[in-house]
Amino acid sequence: MAGLVRSVSTPEFSGVTFHEVTAKSVLNKVAAGSRMPFEWTINPYRGCSHACVYCFARKTHTYLEFDAGRDFDSQVVVKINAAEVLRKELARPSWGHHQVALGTNTDPYQRAEGRYQLMPGIIRALADSGTPFSILTKGTLLSRDIPLLKHAASQVPVDLGISLATMNEALAAAVEPGTPAPRARLKLIARLRDAGLPCGVMAMPILPWLSDSDDALEALFSALSSAGATGVTAGALYLKPGTKEWFMQWLAANHPELTDRYLQLYSKGAYPPKEYREWLAGRVRYFKARHGFTASSGFSHRHARNHSRMADARQAHPEPQAFSTEQATLF
Repeated sequence: MAGLVRSVSTPEFSGVTFHEVTAKSVLNKVAAGSRMPFEWTINPYRGCSHACVYCFARKTHTYLEFDAGRDFDSQVVVKINAAEVLRKELARPSWGHHQVALGTNTDPYQRAEGRYQLMPGIIRALADSGTPFSILTKGTLLSRDIPLLKHAASQVPVDLGISLATMNEALAAAVEPGTPAPRARLKLIARLRDAGLPCGVMAMPILPWLSDSDDALEALFSALSSAGATGVTAGALYLKPGTKEWFMQWLAANHPELTDRYLQLYSKGAYPPKEYREWLAGRVRYFKARHGFTASSGFSHRHARNHSRMADARQAHPEPQAFSTEQATLF
């Protein structure tokens, strides 16, 4: 492994090995023509102890000669010099102060961050250089950095997003076993909003037949609204190779009655059919309107400059815009 300093296993992180490396660069340029809504990323960690069974980044671990299953959850690469290298990269005359996205591949506030504390240095480096940034996380450890984020937001546009797609505690524990519980993430949203920071929500993935019912969506959007989320982006499960195999193994063990239905639904690729996606988008629009979220409000790494205006508009017009529609029964 390039730049390996040492590999560490400790009792407080049972079952996880940290591979400490020195990185030559931490700013990653997104490939031209990518559909991603950002051009630059930082990933201080590779692999993720959140262990989400649906994580789309699993296959990237095979580039390090680890497997995309258990190794992705337990073999975590740590770029221990990330903040120092970043400061040097941001100081280059050629740096254009483009927005930088964190949390695009693995979570920067996974449990390892409690040990290595890389994010404070990264946040300071970005803010001090005048570089806008966005963070998406499931990790409630982000609350440690609220004072730092408030200061950064006075220097540059900052966009924060929490990943939360179900209020079903049992389901969340099964599909995201290393993450804070949904209620803990709701409290984090409320703390960020109380601190005057924008906080959108990425409600992905919505799982067919597991978290896409009207009851499940009502519980989710109601809770997000009560917590003060500035917007919600929601969408269906995405299963590309490297992730699909691991997810289907989990599904067969935990919900064998759904295996054939998922195989049929995802038989033509990583996305479910257009009919399902359109049906789900309609339900999402309904529940967003019902709970006071505007149609365009959501979380996107490209919207750092816009979320504070969305939040102000939502506070000025809090009444829900409810309307009725019939439950689709395609799936």
